[in-house]
Amino acid sequence: MYNYQPPIRNGLLGKGQSLIKVTGDGELAVQPDTASVNLGVITENKELITAQQQNSQESTKVINSLLSLGIPHSHVQTFDYRIESDYDYEQGKQIFRGYKITHILQVKIEDLSIIGKVVDTGVENGVNYVSNIQFKVKNKDSYYHQALTLAINNAIEKAKTIAAALNVTLVQTPSLIIEGGAVAQPFYHQPETLVKGISSTQFEPGQILVKASIVAEFHYLPTH
Repeated sequence: MYNYQPPIRNGLLGKGQSLIKVTGDGELAVQPDTASVNLGVITENKELITAQQQNSQESTKVINSLLSLGIPHSHVQTFDYRIESDYDYEQGKQIFRGYKITHILQVKIEDLSIIGKVVDTGVENGVNYVSNIQFKVKNKDSYYHQALTLAINNAIEKAKTIAAALNVTLVQTPSLIIEGGAVAQPFYHQPETLVKGISSTQFEPGQILVKASIVAEFHYLPTH
């Protein structure tokens, strides 16, 4: 965005001064260094207590299998737990089918090379739903600061271009900078239901885009 104001002869900017207002954008492609995945155990039974017991046993088995891979217990936590009644509909009538118990675990993974193994191990031990595979970076602030520097430099170059086109003298130090905020776009895999027996699952982390934006104002003077 470019915003040009003609010179103001009197006012706060001083005699002959005016403003060039521009936006600056910076973007950095970063390799992720951590990931999280939701692993779910879904059980169904006509008896609620039985469904809960089955789910608890399967979930415990899954958790133990993840711990055996070296994942810290603090990196495995309950993300969601639901008890639902299931019904069939025949000729407009609602027929009770049973209870469905859903226990979803969120697993944080710091070794990206074992993501596929984590999913496969979970499926082998009772997981029948996998969702929200998300890749992230730990030190996001550091990358954002780099993107912010790029955004400021981008704004300066825009202001220089406008000043050159107008044949005016630019004061290259901005008189005002407003930070637009940080944006990190993590890489996701779409939710999917997995069937037991799947093996050698491969997940490519891709790259994360860290973005910064600013609005900057520059003074300029007419060239004599």
